[in-house]
Amino acid sequence: MKLKLPPAIVFIVFGLSMYLLAKFLPFGNFEFFGRRYLMFFLLVSAGIIAIVALAQFFLSRTTVDPVHPSKAKELVDRGVYAYSRNPMYLALLMILLAWGIWLGNAFNTLLAAAFVGYMNHFQIIPEEEALLKIFGNRYRQYCMKTRRWF
Repeated sequence: MKLKLPPAIVFIVFGLSMYLLAKFLPFGNFEFFGRRYLMFFLLVSAGIIAIVALAQFFLSRTTVDPVHPSKAKELVDRGVYAYSRNPMYLALLMILLAWGIWLGNAFNTLLAAAFVGYMNHFQIIPEEEALLKIFGNRYRQYCMKTRRWF
């Protein structure tokens, strides 16, 4: 796999980058009515999605190790996985978006978009290649009917 960093480290690096951008960029700050409600909604939704996604993996007795997708024993394609092939990464993105809203700098959305790009290239595509080798046509069919992120 061409994975450079585990997803948790990537998440932390992007979160730290968002903080530094908000702290040192002298423009791009914003405030709007309902900002904290939107942040809260994103955090709660991300928590629910992550918990449900992890629970589905544990109930299916398959690996949640993002570094070694070749250890997967079961293709989880129901529940939250019927709507997103990567709900755990979607939850991380939602947390980053909530963090960006908390920090109040509009340019953090660019870093959130960069997170998606990085994850697609270095994590998701290699995972998909490994899962295609394991599950074959069943995984290909799943990819055709379920979006990568949301």
